[in-house]
Amino acid sequence: MKPLNFLALILFVAGLVWVFTLSEKSVRHIQQSYYSAISPLISKGSETEAFANKFLEEVEHSADLEKRMEQVIEQRDRFRLIAGRVRELEAENNQLRNALDFKKKTQFDVVAARVIRKQPQMWGKTIEIDRGTDDGFEADPQFDLCVLASNGGLVGRLQLSGEQISSVLLITDEISQVSAEVEGTSEVGIIVGRQTTFGQTPRLRLRYLSKTAILKKGMKVYTDGRGKLFPPNIPIGTIEDFEVGPVYGEAEIKPAVDFTNLKNVFVITDSPGG
Repeated sequence: MKPLNFLALILFVAGLVWVFTLSEKSVRHIQQSYYSAISPLISKGSETEAFANKFLEEVEHSADLEKRMEQVIEQRDRFRLIAGRVRELEAENNQLRNALDFKKKTQFDVVAARVIRKQPQMWGKTIEIDRGTDDGFEADPQFDLCVLASNGGLVGRLQLSGEQISSVLLITDEISQVSAEVEGTSEVGIIVGRQTTFGQTPRLRLRYLSKTAILKKGMKVYTDGRGKLFPPNIPIGTIEDFEVGPVYGEAEIKPAVDFTNLKNVFVITDSPGG
């Protein structure tokens, strides 16, 4: 037997003898040392396992929370669509109610019409309505018919008619001219349209006023009936600003009609005593 192997055998036998001859106190001491050494490792392992379990629970909770959030967002978007549609229906209902009230109260003989098209290349210039020669309008009338909004404000004049469609030139068109007067004054002038870009609120100009005119913001402007193109006392708008030029005064007018939200109109077919 080699010397090293013999030495190893002696040490192994000596170790066995030592273990079996140890007292109970010595064994407990060794066990205590062993557990003291591995306790931190066991504790850390338990903490790691608990952390891992908590992390997995949080991941599952986050996934569930994300799913619920998606459902909430979907419901919110659906409610927004419903609310938007309700507002549209309320607006349409109010417009129809105003139209009905106007038709009952107006002194004119009128035909109600719905705006079906606004000229996309000529915003604020012309509109088309769903009434025509089938409703008694002339195809090419000698005198244009006056068109009003449901609040009684001046919209423009009907020019050409097909069987079921008619074209209306708005007072916001640059070629439109309306004889007008300022309430509470002797001032008279001509209303003309102003050029605007898409999306801008249409504005009007009241020209040929006297340079000494005393006009204030909010004063009302009406048709004066001259030229018999439009009946008198139809609301056109209110004064926003007044400027004095080299030859005459000129005022900026805010229209009485909301041309950006025009849905229903009335065509005057006759007037009392007409």
